[in-house]
Amino acid sequence: MTEIAELVDLASERVGGAVLAASDEFFAPKESLLRPTKPVFREDEYTDRGKWMDGWETRRSFGRVPGHTHDWCIVKLGLAGSIGGIDVDTRFFRGNYPESCSVEACRADAEADGEALAGAAWAEILPRSRLNGDSSNLFVLEPLDDLGRVPGPSWTHLRLNIFPDGGVARLRVFGTVAPDWARYRRIGSTVDLASLGAGGEVVACSDMFFGSRHNLIQPGRAVNMGDGWETKRKRAPGQDWVVVRLGTRAERVRAVELDTLHFKGNCPESAALDAIDDAAATVRSLSDATRPWTALLPRTKLRPHASRLFAEELLAPTGVTHVRLSIFPDGGVSRLRIFAEPES
Repeated sequence: MTEIAELVDLASERVGGAVLAASDEFFAPKESLLRPTKPVFREDEYTDRGKWMDGWETRRSFGRVPGHTHDWCIVKLGLAGSIGGIDVDTRFFRGNYPESCSVEACRADAEADGEALAGAAWAEILPRSRLNGDSSNLFVLEPLDDLGRVPGPSWTHLRLNIFPDGGVARLRVFGTVAPDWARYRRIGSTVDLASLGAGGEVVACSDMFFGSRHNLIQPGRAVNMGDGWETKRKRAPGQDWVVVRLGTRAERVRAVELDTLHFKGNCPESAALDAIDDAAATVRSLSDATRPWTALLPRTKLRPHASRLFAEELLAPTGVTHVRLSIFPDGGVSRLRIFAEPES
């Protein structure tokens, strides 16, 4: 289960996810469902409608509203993709959480609204399942393949049904991105192939004690030090590293950006990039210290709290499927960008 929860949250508002419609949101707004932050509880805070809750909460309808069977909300995924797991998080909802839930999915136009989606061809991907209150409820839908990806169809929208009513703090939708290559080709020939939108994935690392490896390829610049990849202080020889699988094979890497924004007293002294050309490389093989890599960027000194773009310095920029960032000896990097020409 932990492997599934390490995948990209396709629904997070930070990647463009949005709750388009809901049957009810009397006590707490539907938009809270997709916040990237953990839910919080404020002991003495109330609104004019009742207790303030960090999540989506509907009014009491069961047994009071004739014909009412359940509440629902429709979510537009920020990144379309195949879904491996769903976490219906009810933290801090103790006497007011739903008894159970189900999830449906569909493919629709990006501009479709709640009304248009009501008539979409929905497929049930999670049958009605019991929920526990004040806890994470992680449902695994698909096992990962040998490449660490989720097989199966790609979806753009979800409908979360809760039975019969109540509150959910967060909805996390873990999966593998299915990039819109037609859109990228309209933008231009050079794409950040490490980015989430292009299907990039951070598949392995030596350590991520202070900051998740997945932060490296999030959209935009880091909002604070916790929004980057940071390792613990190394007390032995060697260096830390992280491996990124590009969204598709790069015919040629044009430039690389290393951003250490917010890392001031804990910026690595230097960094280097290596590359391989092997679309079939497994997560296990990528972590093998004996595997040969080709130098892409030689070891280069980094500046704290600053972004550096490298182009002329690149050594072997053609035919790249994965890059390995090594930092010497340890520390934090907020973002890694690999600007390249995708394979035709």
